[in-house]
Amino acid sequence: MPEYQYLSGFGSHFTSEDGRFPNAVPEGQNSPQKCPYGLYAEQLSGSAFTAPRTENTRSWLYRIRPSVVHQPFKRFEGTAPFLRGTGWEEQHPNPNQMRWNPFDLPADGTEVDFVAGLHTVCGAGDVRARHGLAVHVYLANCSMKDTAFYNSDGDFLIVPQQGPLDITTEFGRLYVKPNEICVIPQGIRFSVALEGPSRGYILEVYDGHFRLPDLGPIGANGLANPRDFLTPTAHFEDRTVDGYRVVSKFQGALFVATQGHSPFDVVGWHGNYVPYKYDLARFMVINSVSFDHCDPSIFTVLTCPSNRPGTAIADFVVFPPRWSVQEHTFRPPYYHRNCMSEFMGLIFGRYEAKEGGFLPGGASLHSMMTPHGPDHRCFEGASNAELKPERIADGTQAFMFESSLSMAVTRWGEETCQKLDARYYECWQALEKHFHL
Repeated sequence: MPEYQYLSGFGSHFTSEDGRFPNAVPEGQNSPQKCPYGLYAEQLSGSAFTAPRTENTRSWLYRIRPSVVHQPFKRFEGTAPFLRGTGWEEQHPNPNQMRWNPFDLPADGTEVDFVAGLHTVCGAGDVRARHGLAVHVYLANCSMKDTAFYNSDGDFLIVPQQGPLDITTEFGRLYVKPNEICVIPQGIRFSVALEGPSRGYILEVYDGHFRLPDLGPIGANGLANPRDFLTPTAHFEDRTVDGYRVVSKFQGALFVATQGHSPFDVVGWHGNYVPYKYDLARFMVINSVSFDHCDPSIFTVLTCPSNRPGTAIADFVVFPPRWSVQEHTFRPPYYHRNCMSEFMGLIFGRYEAKEGGFLPGGASLHSMMTPHGPDHRCFEGASNAELKPERIADGTQAFMFESSLSMAVTRWGEETCQKLDARYYECWQALEKHFHL
């Protein structure tokens, strides 16, 4: 595992310089007449210039060449044919509970990098209106070669499930293992190197950016703590490359431009618009110590709020190992119908409410007002278990992408991938009538 250096904190204003060229970031101003070392100053804005200070995000990059030095963009044909970002009407709506078996990795002998391996499962909204989200999986087996990618449509929250990701960004390098996540905000260029066949999940949001949820009565500490988020430190390469490719996801389609150099030539930078990673093992669980099962909102790591207070375009929620101690309580998740859409994935282990059928590398989707909850085996076991303190979810990491938007499933997700479990509904059919006087 590479020994990369990181800066600690969430939403902080950082300054970082490649140690080979100290003082690359100008003192006292952003855009001097001549930058140190003959660098170019370039601002990358993640919000409107006039956004409130608490929501204003931007970084200044000091680079060997500005990003504008490239040939015109052209349609990137034949790559990532199952990537979607708009036009959610290709399939007829389907309100049924959906569960996918683990998505297939690329066949042996076929090289598929991170970009080519993007497949959209479901989504909602419109990238042009900057409102909505999409859920993708990546299925890849080789590194990106002399290629960088950036997303003009929104932020990527990436959840590796199999295989680590060695990610080079304009801000430096990130090494992201399964049970860690990373966020690459809109517009930031990055390239992914792999160590072998790799699979994972991506939550893309078009509205604003991810932030930490408010804690309210929880107080000052708990859930995901800011100090545990890590941002890369500056590291540049001055590399001439004939035909280096820069791939842009723009309005849901892919475009490619070529240039004669690596885009990872940022010698120093400062700002608060940055990529970052987080180790899910550091999540501080808040839970009931008396009775009843708490709502899953207590497990929220990051949220992308909507314009309605308390309602999210998307929440990223985890269900980590923890103690369960509630008295006279059915401890697993309760049966539920919801005004939200719930997409779940499993990184490793066995999810407590459905120990069979829901497998690592697979997924489930419970759409708005579609009932769901523990399967028959889980219900019977939890209804008759001795209620003593016990560890649950050890060796397991399940997560959920939850949204206030009603998501449509793509043709790839419902048909082409051939991973949809048509017998999912059967896990509830054995639930018996226990009513008595």
